[in-house]
Amino acid sequence: MDLLVYAVPFFVLAMLVELAYGWRKQRNTYRLNDSVGSLFLGTLSEAQRFLTLGAGGYVYYLITEYFSLPLMDAGHWLTWLLAFVLYDFCYYWLHRMGHERTILWAAHVAHHQSEEYNLSTALRQTSTGFLLGWLFYIPMFLLGIPAEVVVTVGALNLIYQFWVHTRHVPKLGWYEWVFVTPSNHRVHHAQNDIYLDRNYGGVFILWDRIFGTFQEELDEEPCIYGIRGPLRSFSPVKALTHIYVDMARDSWHARRWQDKLKVWVARNGWRPEDVAQRFPRPKSELADFEKYDPAIPASVAWYAFFQLMAVVVVLNTLQLGEVAYSIAALVIAGLLATTVTTALWLDGGEPSRVLRWDVLRLAGIAGLLASGWLLGSAEPIMPVIAGYLLLNLLWLPVFMKPLLRRAATQPV
Repeated sequence: MDLLVYAVPFFVLAMLVELAYGWRKQRNTYRLNDSVGSLFLGTLSEAQRFLTLGAGGYVYYLITEYFSLPLMDAGHWLTWLLAFVLYDFCYYWLHRMGHERTILWAAHVAHHQSEEYNLSTALRQTSTGFLLGWLFYIPMFLLGIPAEVVVTVGALNLIYQFWVHTRHVPKLGWYEWVFVTPSNHRVHHAQNDIYLDRNYGGVFILWDRIFGTFQEELDEEPCIYGIRGPLRSFSPVKALTHIYVDMARDSWHARRWQDKLKVWVARNGWRPEDVAQRFPRPKSELADFEKYDPAIPASVAWYAFFQLMAVVVVLNTLQLGEVAYSIAALVIAGLLATTVTTALWLDGGEPSRVLRWDVLRLAGIAGLLASGWLLGSAEPIMPVIAGYLLLNLLWLPVFMKPLLRRAATQPV
């Protein structure tokens, strides 16, 4: 059972409560641009499930059919307890390798790019984790744990991790010794030297204490969130691909064939010596760290918020309805285009240039509608997209007037 679908309303309510609490305490931890960027990545992560079947499911099937030990009964509580603990153990090693091996860091880095720390950060998920992450859960299927049990405890593990992404909960006494908490997970998201690559557990912090990767949050060392090679953009495409791009460039420029191959399996941070000398990649100094927060007009902020709400509604309709694969692929392409174009606005792009991309995006969505209706598609998502397109066409001219007027008055 995939409990994540049922948890979404709770996630939304919890974010609203955290936002209200932060404002009341004059300690707000949200920025619209940062939160929209995080939630866009979360929606894209959910959307890619419609398109990627992956090798993992087939391998799990083969193991269950031919290699697993037929010892586990889904109706016995011990199966569920073992599965819950073992899943977190496997997750610990996946998470740890995701910080220690560049190819896995490339998939995980999106979760760490936010320079804020709040409940929206928990939903900032990758869309490329399906490539290799499934390998770490093979032991569960070898032991004969039924697939439905694995899926359910996996969802419970992720749901638990949601609440620890907050700055408003202090240390929790004895609970800190056994379980992952907001305090010890804040450490995991910090880029301070003392905090780097620590506290990998999902539910149990015991694994970090056992394997020497635990670090307590220190009062004298406030957490600075983000990554050492800052993204400086809200683009979801850049967020999801920049490490892969860096690896491909290093592999291409490396002179030795051994280095060309090693780039893909090396420890995180390793680069061929000749490439590092010719193409240095400086890391930011924490003493000079500044959050990426381009100044944007209020109209852009409202427009971005509208696009976020629209993406969530369309994705929810996609999840609840029976949609043909080809239509789903086109809709997801539209969602991706929407998130990318909105990111250009949030990055403070030149209005007339970004407007051209936005118009092109809307033309593509109109083309999707036209092709769907010409083919006689009765998909329930089509009226939703039609309503979304209409709202855009009504809003865009009003939205653009102050931006274009402002651009016209600026010196060339």
